[in-house]
Order: sequence, then C-alpha cells, then structure tokens
Amino acid sequence: MPLQSGVLIRTAVAPPFFSLSLAAWPWRTEHAESNCGRRATFVHWCTRYIKCPRVAAAEFSQQEALRQYLDVTNQEPKDAIPLLERSQWNVQIAIAKFFDGEGPDLLAEAQAAQTTTTHTPPRFENLSERDDGNGRARRSRPQRTEPAPRVVPQPSIIYHTPFLIAILFAPFRIGYKIAAGLFRSLFYFLSFLPLAIRPHFITSTITKGLRQTRGRRMLLPKEAAQRFRRDFEEEYGIKGFPFFEGGHAEALDIAKRDLKFLLTILLPPEHDEAETFVRGTLLSPEVVDFVQDPSNNLIIWGGNLLDSEAYQVAQEYRCNRFPVTCIVCLTPKEGSTRMGIVKRLVGPMTPEAFISQIQNVMAQYGPDIDTVRAQRAEMEATRRLRAEQEAAYERSLAIDREKKRKRLEAEAAAAAAEKKAREEAEAAARLEQQRKQWREWRASTLAPEPDASVRDAVRLALNMPVSTGQGRVVRRFSPQTTLEELYAFVDCYEVLQQRQEGHGDGNVPMAATGKPEGYEHKYEFYISTVMPRERLEPSTTVTVAQKMGRGGNLAVETLGDEEAE
Repeated sequence: MPLQSGVLIRTAVAPPFFSLSLAAWPWRTEHAESNCGRRATFVHWCTRYIKCPRVAAAEFSQQEALRQYLDVTNQEPKDAIPLLERSQWNVQIAIAKFFDGEGPDLLAEAQAAQTTTTHTPPRFENLSERDDGNGRARRSRPQRTEPAPRVVPQPSIIYHTPFLIAILFAPFRIGYKIAAGLFRSLFYFLSFLPLAIRPHFITSTITKGLRQTRGRRMLLPKEAAQRFRRDFEEEYGIKGFPFFEGGHAEALDIAKRDLKFLLTILLPPEHDEAETFVRGTLLSPEVVDFVQDPSNNLIIWGGNLLDSEAYQVAQEYRCNRFPVTCIVCLTPKEGSTRMGIVKRLVGPMTPEAFISQIQNVMAQYGPDIDTVRAQRAEMEATRRLRAEQEAAYERSLAIDREKKRKRLEAEAAAAAAEKKAREEAEAAARLEQQRKQWREWRASTLAPEPDASVRDAVRLALNMPVSTGQGRVVRRFSPQTTLEELYAFVDCYEVLQQRQEGHGDGNVPMAATGKPEGYEHKYEFYISTVMPRERLEPSTTVTVAQKMGRGGNLAVETLGDEEAE
C-alpha cells in the first residue's frame, strides 16, 4: 500500500471517534530492527486502523513529522507518537524534549486553565454581617473611637498693607478712626443712663469677660488658658475650679503620660445654654467635688470659642453642638499610645447624669488604663532595678579600676625605683671605675720623690685620715710641685703603695693606663695647715714651697669631717 495514510492521535482536527488509544495498538516491536522496519510497521498499523481517506489526507504532515523524528532519535514509534502529541507535532520541540528532558507542559496548562471554569459563590452583606468569600459569615469589626488629635494653635499672620495703598486709603482710615472715637465716646456717656431709659443697642454692646469680642487678641496657649480662667471666675463669681492653666496640647500630653482622663470643656459665651450648663451642671457642688477628687484622675481644660485655640480644638474634635464636654483618654486596645475621644456630653444636664456618664466611661476604659499603668509601673520598677544594678556594677567596677590603678602605680613606682637604683648603682660603679682609672693614670704622671742630695726639697709630714688607716706619711717634694699635684699624691697614695709592694696593677706598665674620657675628678678631701689653720686649695699655679717653705706639717681631712665640725 502506498504511504498515503495518516495517524490521528486525539487531535482537534478529527472527530472523537477517530481517536486511538496507544495502549490498544498491537505494535510489533520484533520487526523494528532498523529505521525502515519501524516505518513499515508504522505504515502497516496506520493503514489497518485508519480507513478514512479524509483523515489520511489531512494528517500527512503528522506522518512526515513522525518520519523525521524517527530518523533523528531512532526511537520506537509507540514511544515517539505520545511525545509528538505532547509537542503538538512540532519536530524540533519533540527532539529537544527527547534529548534535554521534558519540563512542565505550559501550553497544556494554559489550555486547561482556559477551559476550566470556577464557581464563585455569591457574597452577601448587611449592616452586621459580611460574607468572607467562602460562604462563611463574619462579624463586622468593632467601631473604633475617634482619634484625639494634638492641637497646636497656629500663629496669626499679620498682613502689611503696601505703601502706595496705605497712602491712598490714609484719608479713609483717619476718618474712620475719628468717627469710631466719637461713637465710642457717645456710647460711653450713654452707658451711664438708667437701665429703663438706656437704649437697647447700648446695653448689648457693653460686654466684658467671656463675652468680650472687641479687642480680643490671640495669646499664647498658657496665657489664653489663664485669661479663660480669670474671665470664668469674674463671670460666674466662683474661684477654685480646677481648670488646667496651659495649652490643650500640653494637657493632652500630661493625660497620656500620667494615664488620666482629659475633660475638654468648650464654651460659647453667647450661646443660650452656656450659662445654664455652667451654673446648673458644671458649678454644682456634686460636680465640683467629683472633679476635685484626686482619685478620679481627671484633668479639666476649658476654652472659650472666641479664642483661636479653643476654636481649632472644636474644629479638630468635630464638635457641632455646644456647650460640649469631650472625654479623652488612652485607648490601649486601639493603640499603645493612641488617645481617643471616648464620649461627648452635649448641652446642659443634671449633675447626676453628668457624673454618671463620666463614671461609665471610667468604668469602661479604666481597667485597660489600669493594666497599662501596672505595666508601666512594672517597667519602671524593672528600669529602676536595672539602673540600681548598673550603678552598683559601675561602683564595683570603679573600685576594681581604682585598685588596679593603684596596683599598677605601685608596680610602676617599684619598677621605676628599681630601675633608678640599678642605674644609680651602674653609675656609681662606672664612676668608681673611672675614679680608679684616673688614679692609675694620675699616679703614673706624678713626679718621683727627690733624692736626699736635693737641698731645696720641701719636706712635708701628712697626717692621713683615720678612716684610711694610713697614719702619718712623710715625703719630700720638689719646690715646683703645685698644690694640685700634692692633692693628687694624697689621693693616689694607696695606688703608689700597691705598686711599690707589687700588688694590684703594679705589674702593668704605667703607660698602659690612660685618662678616662669625659671624666672630671673631684677630690673628696682637703689639705690644711696645722698652725695657723689654713685650708689649701688644689691650685695648679701655687707651689708647696710658696705655702710651706722648707717643710711643715699638714692635715688631710675628708669633706664629711669638715661638715661634722
């Protein structure tokens, strides 16, 4: 049979009844030893199971794709057809999947997503319940309290009229001031008339205290609070009401810090119910005793709506009816530092109702505030304990540091003293060595004792110090011998004696010992005459003949002996 038949494997072109199940095909793999055998087997089974000429003509491209795939991969037809089907009969994609491995079939997943329809249940909402999308009704969230903003009054903006416009309107301004002065004087004199004959417009213009509108200037928050309290006491004749003398922002901060309830009272002086509220409710003995009780933890802030700060507070707190008392406190459940407006008391009411509503608010939010207060107390106690522990640790550390410093200082002082002693000992040893070397050198430079035949020789008897044990030494000196050479003889007498007796360095030639470099010898004794007592200095110009003549007795004394005397 010619190769005209095609294979249809569940494609979208052919009807479903032409689809074949690969598991039902009786493939004969024993005839598939080569590519030709595989193609013959493929054509045999295709022509056996597919008899429709329309499908065979339409799927010739699939036969060609299968042939190309078998030529490249040398795979069995029963394994090749499913892979080509998954690759939409694209030979290149199928070959890539064969050699590189198959990943997720994105195209099949996209088609499945397009054909799959999800059923979303309808949602129902009412005022109390809402559907969560899964058919389960959930309760609506509880309504949060209105936040209590921190109101800081903005400074007034002063507008300066341009110079040219001020010059143009100067006549009108002057005329207005003159007319205002005249009318003000007229109103002043008419105000002294009896009330029965006084005009009504004169009476209505005489306002002071809380109702004063003319000349009311903007003040700082603290000064405005003091003015409100002063006007309130003048207006209603009562003193001692515990109004907070500070700005509203400061009162709010204190209430947040100290966990208290803030009562913000806003009074419009010209309102009809303002005086009724103040005299009948606010200044009643029950309310006064209640707000003055420290255990209630209340802060009372009052404001006149004619003042800028109170007006801004009314705007921010959304107060539409007056007089109004806003109760503000911390709402821990809505935020650890959130201040909320928990209640508004509008208009005059009985003192009992006023106190009862405040107590209800305190009973509702008091436990949460007490919990926060306990937490803060615990945190403060923990902080204080930590601070005390840190302070004790710092003190202990300071003591240890002081001990260590003293120990190091003692060790350093001991080391310095030891080093100094060692240096002094080395210096003393070096000095003694240099002195010994000098004596060796100086002894070699002394002139020998003149012979007895020299008639002008000076015969001297030297009484040596007792500490040396040398006793009385008698020797003849040349008349030209200087006093310095006499001192050198006395200082080197022991060396001369050792040389004469053959001890010490006496066997060493005299020329072998030289003068030490950088050494300046100092005599530790002095020579003086006996009668009269005169100290002889070691001079290099004065001779012994000039001082002693033909001879005499001299005493050798150490410098210590002279100091003792």
